[in-house]
Amino acid sequence: MENLNLKLIFRFSGITAVLNGIFMWLAIPFSLYFEEKATLGILNAGIITIFVGLLLYFFNKPDNKNLQKKEGYLIVTLGWVTLTITGMLPYLLTGSIPSVTDAIFETISGYSTTGSSILTDIESMPKGILFWRSATHWIGGMGIIVLTIAILPLLGIGGMQLFMAEAPGPSADKLHPRITDTAKRLWLIYVGLTLAEFLLLKVAGMTWYDAINHSMATVSTGGFSTKNASVAHWNAFPLVQYIIIFFMFIAGTNFVLTYFALKGKVRKVIQSEEFKYYSLGILSITVFVSICILFFKDPTLQTSIEHPMVLGEAESAFRHSLFSVISVVTTTGFVTADFTMWSFFITGIFFSLFFVGGSAGSTSGGVKIVRHIVMLKNSFLEFKKSLHPNAIIPVRYDGKAVNQNIVFNILSFFILYMLIFIVGAVILTSMGLDIKSALGACASSLGNIGPAIGSVSPVDNFAHLSSSAKLFCSFLMLIGRLELFTVLILFSPFFWKKN
Repeated sequence: MENLNLKLIFRFSGITAVLNGIFMWLAIPFSLYFEEKATLGILNAGIITIFVGLLLYFFNKPDNKNLQKKEGYLIVTLGWVTLTITGMLPYLLTGSIPSVTDAIFETISGYSTTGSSILTDIESMPKGILFWRSATHWIGGMGIIVLTIAILPLLGIGGMQLFMAEAPGPSADKLHPRITDTAKRLWLIYVGLTLAEFLLLKVAGMTWYDAINHSMATVSTGGFSTKNASVAHWNAFPLVQYIIIFFMFIAGTNFVLTYFALKGKVRKVIQSEEFKYYSLGILSITVFVSICILFFKDPTLQTSIEHPMVLGEAESAFRHSLFSVISVVTTTGFVTADFTMWSFFITGIFFSLFFVGGSAGSTSGGVKIVRHIVMLKNSFLEFKKSLHPNAIIPVRYDGKAVNQNIVFNILSFFILYMLIFIVGAVILTSMGLDIKSALGACASSLGNIGPAIGSVSPVDNFAHLSSSAKLFCSFLMLIGRLELFTVLILFSPFFWKKN
């Protein structure tokens, strides 16, 4: 550890804590407006967080400010750990979530934009705390965008290396050559999308409080709602759900492409191979699920398609299908209907979507579509190479050859991802979950999705899990959110060896 610049690492953690404490205080006006007792607890949580952050910052002045790869890995991981440890203070100090284990789970579920919850009665929670809960989504969502586009490529990892390194994609059209300016532009887009959705949801029928919470949760692809029934609370307001559908779709799109679209460079968006698979895949699966609901329905389906005569049964089936598909693919986790009630076949379809993920460079979790594209193309090329063993045929993405090292990285990521899923599910069964629930909870946590199958279905939550199972799922959320390698490399012996 002697070759690690620990002072620089701790200083970054201090900055993270200070910013997190300031964000906590944004919940105070909401608590005051609704005249809640939680105000003092939120205030104290912010004071403690900022104080600790300042101590870490001022007592760790590094002699060398050069950031090496090793420090980068630690800064990224410890940054999320710092957010979790400090972020749970409002829950604990207000007594909203008295259990430390539950507070850790809810907090890391927020920052990782997973959206899984241990709360059994959300609507009874203080409004200030619910705002903070949604804010953890918003902070984590923007954090992961800056991380994947501006930081991870420097470490040589992450799905965005396909766009930011020498690989194909819009690498020649980076938002800005300087990371700080890139981050500023991303923040502007992120804030702009959040504000736009807030205004539209308010006009569509939500209260201003519900609108701001759901806009933060949507743009971050988080999924925390202010209602026990999630977005199903507005099943009689189709416009509300279509607005959320639109912004979930945008949030699951590569933010670089969103930037190009806002700049009028629509052709770059249309030509993106990942965007084509993303949009057409969602549409085709939605149509298929809608047809299944309409023509192969059983009595249980009527419990999840409310008000079929509002705009017609076909519209209702399409809306719920589209909402559910986008919610799972983008790993947002909002719910308008319980897809596990739409027959075993449809449940199987949605479970397979747990392993898709949104676009690289988005707030979505999961494997990411671009990785699937490269893996499939590489697999098909193996057939060609079997027939023509001496031929040199590179994997091509967006018309350009993909560096073989990136192909190997993607294959390694997927193998490791599936291995963690299998082992993780087995571990959860040892902690008391049945196999169906264990598979669902593991896939949901690792992919940062939220709702799952079994006893953690869209109409259930994670409250019944044991403390050990909650902590294990929290760990899965963290490594899934940080692209596996970022965290797991810290557990490798060679990471701690001297250079």
